[in-house]
Amino acid sequence: MNNLTIAEGKAILGIEFGSTRIKSVLIDSDHHVIASGSHEWENEYKDGIWTYSEKAIISGLQSSYADLKANVLREYGLKLQKISALGISAMMHGYLPFDGNMKLLVPFRTWRNTITEEASVKLTSLFSFNMPQRWSLSHLYQAILNKEEHVKDIRFLTTLAGWIHYLLSGRKVLGVGDASGMMPIDSDTCDYNAAMVSAFDQLIAPENYPWKLKDILPAVLSAGEDAGTLTEDGARLLDPDGDLSAGCPMCPPEGDAGTGMTATNSVRARTGNVSAGTSIFSMIVLEKPMSKVYPEIDIVTTPVGKQVGMVHCNSCTSDINAWISLFREFAEIMGLKTDAGEVYTRLFRKAMEGEKDCGGIVNFNYFAGEPVTGLAEGRPMLVRTPDARMNIANFMRAQIYASLETLKAGMEIMTKEKVAIDEVYGHGGLFKTEGVGQNLLAAAIHAPVTVMETAGEGGAWGIALLAEFALKRKPGESLEDYLQNHVFSGMKKRSASPDPDDEAGFDRYMERFLKCIPAQKAAVEGLKV
Repeated sequence: MNNLTIAEGKAILGIEFGSTRIKSVLIDSDHHVIASGSHEWENEYKDGIWTYSEKAIISGLQSSYADLKANVLREYGLKLQKISALGISAMMHGYLPFDGNMKLLVPFRTWRNTITEEASVKLTSLFSFNMPQRWSLSHLYQAILNKEEHVKDIRFLTTLAGWIHYLLSGRKVLGVGDASGMMPIDSDTCDYNAAMVSAFDQLIAPENYPWKLKDILPAVLSAGEDAGTLTEDGARLLDPDGDLSAGCPMCPPEGDAGTGMTATNSVRARTGNVSAGTSIFSMIVLEKPMSKVYPEIDIVTTPVGKQVGMVHCNSCTSDINAWISLFREFAEIMGLKTDAGEVYTRLFRKAMEGEKDCGGIVNFNYFAGEPVTGLAEGRPMLVRTPDARMNIANFMRAQIYASLETLKAGMEIMTKEKVAIDEVYGHGGLFKTEGVGQNLLAAAIHAPVTVMETAGEGGAWGIALLAEFALKRKPGESLEDYLQNHVFSGMKKRSASPDPDDEAGFDRYMERFLKCIPAQKAAVEGLKV
């Protein structure tokens, strides 16, 4: 059946640019992944900016697709020549300004940068709306405040997903969820907040730039709307071999938050998800607006424009990966060969044998700044009391707590706000080992956490589902109903309620963590990059 799906060009392609991997997947009419490909990459820290080069972005796209294509040939004996729909997703936010010839004016400034505090504070005050440092408009206004020469030449400002979509389709559009990470969205109109657009134009009017904000932003589309088709140039860019046919429809490009919501069926009010990879963020679809502005909580939207409370943290699993790499290197020195997957599984399970409060160990996994805890930069740091029980179980539990601690600090605000949450879905690498990351997240956020059998599929699968929705939706059919009735009905899942002892232990750990934040600030000052 999969051979026929591919041969007849009925497979749907989803591609997502994650922070460490560009993943491509093909899905069939039953929403199953039938082939995949990937390209590993890492951001660079150049001249004080976290970035990916243009060359790395384009070559990474082509490499990921080429890997998918090679896997199709290897597994099915078929050359991939035609697809029925295509969707592009990527890390949200950041800064990609182009001139009138679509030349990138400055290197891509990613979501990981915390260099826009002045702009963030001023825009939050202007809009009475939390404007995080990583949002595109914060980057734009900071460039204006810095008197950067390139700003006058901007003719288009978009996200990474929006740029790749343009290269493949020629359309300057963006899905509403990704657009909500550029600047605030009015959920009633599913477009940029008109009053805030006007306020920003008035704010920068003395600069006399030859553009207005709406002139340079991508048009906003909701899930299911027409976002163009794959052009001949786009097909050649994606597949330089020339085998891929042009003409398939493309769905609105989305951010990783929107694809995470889609991939976990958490697009209805009172549901949410936590994506845990290099970064970690929670997305709770709000039943009603928050009572006030919280700098720790971002308000973004679902792929159809419903308000979502988001707690975003820049660091999650990178420190765990570094420590496990160290352990594997030690094993090699001792003459032992190890399998990475088995090492992760065994150490994660060992963490559940640790003391509930980690026995006096506190870990900061801060590879970058964390606005939720007020840090512009970060330094990975392990701290312990002299009498701490320093063993593998406590150490690993502290590592997993560290991946969740900043998220927990933000989610406590939602708990105090009495935000209604029926179910939270976990997805990403942190949840691969059953009964570990899931259970500790439940303790962190005081809510049940569910992991579905598709939890490992991630955003590439999510954007493929959005491409499928745009291709197959019936008139008047909502995204919520489509996902529930056609994709997730009957899907296997496992749920975990918070264990009271884990909750109490994590709360005790958090008391120590919060008290150690001044030490983290001192480490940033003492260890200059």
